[in-house]
Amino acid sequence: MNYYPEGKLIGTVSNRSYLRSPQSFREAIQQNKTLEARAVMCDGEHNLIVELPFGKGIIPRLEGAIGIDNGITKDIALISRVNKPVCFKPLCIETDSDGGYVCILSRKLAQQECMNEFVSRLTPGQIIPAKITHFESFGCFVDIGCGIPSLIPIDCISVSRISHSSDRFVNGQNIFAVVKAVEQNRIYLSHKELLGTWEQNVSQFKAGQTVSGIVRSVENYGIFVELTPNLAGLAEPKENVYPGQCSSVYIKAIIPEKMKVKLIVVDVFDCDTKPEPIKYYINSGKISKWTYSTECAPKLIETVF
Repeated sequence: MNYYPEGKLIGTVSNRSYLRSPQSFREAIQQNKTLEARAVMCDGEHNLIVELPFGKGIIPRLEGAIGIDNGITKDIALISRVNKPVCFKPLCIETDSDGGYVCILSRKLAQQECMNEFVSRLTPGQIIPAKITHFESFGCFVDIGCGIPSLIPIDCISVSRISHSSDRFVNGQNIFAVVKAVEQNRIYLSHKELLGTWEQNVSQFKAGQTVSGIVRSVENYGIFVELTPNLAGLAEPKENVYPGQCSSVYIKAIIPEKMKVKLIVVDVFDCDTKPEPIKYYINSGKISKWTYSTECAPKLIETVF
């Protein structure tokens, strides 16, 4: 069985088939299936109420996630699932006093299976799908399978430095990530290694072009403008330029031996644009080493897995 971030199963034919009736739901119980449906409420006791086509689903609080019972996982992990897909193992189906169907579900059991069969077997260098769940100043949290969280630190998101992870991603976005390390069943992720080397990124540009960019930082000696997530150039100083502005820049020179792109700012303007779709140079398999630097550059930038 493949294990994916929550939301991947909910629209599949198989998932809809098992949830269409009490009879098919009982089949899912017998076959120990992992299913998905939308959580519509978290009640006062922090039980998740799940929308099912034929009745009501309940994920009791202690079945809501690994670690809820011992306090390692906080209840915000349950509250934040409202109006979003949740995965679960179907446990039993009952009838209430009005004759309606009530299904007891366990998200924790689905997570434990994912942990045992998928997460615990991950090794450094593996590329996996992930889903952005929320942002922090130090990075972003992602779902790597059945709601199991992992972190991509901000300095591992891209080579071009950003001030906040929301500069690169949007909440709920499906991405790819690479396993950087595995320690005591915790998975540490990176992302920049999938976005191409200096040479791969700079091959999109030529000296003499005027192209679009985003101002990432302003220093006394110049302005760093991002051309792609893994490529930034240095422009000459200019007044009234601020980080986060969109810009048009003239490419003055491309210098592979120094890994530098020299720019001139033509114009800057405020913009409220969402992050661009991500272009991945690698999105599957496993990598053992990634070298960003050119062969002739004195500075070596690489990751060894």
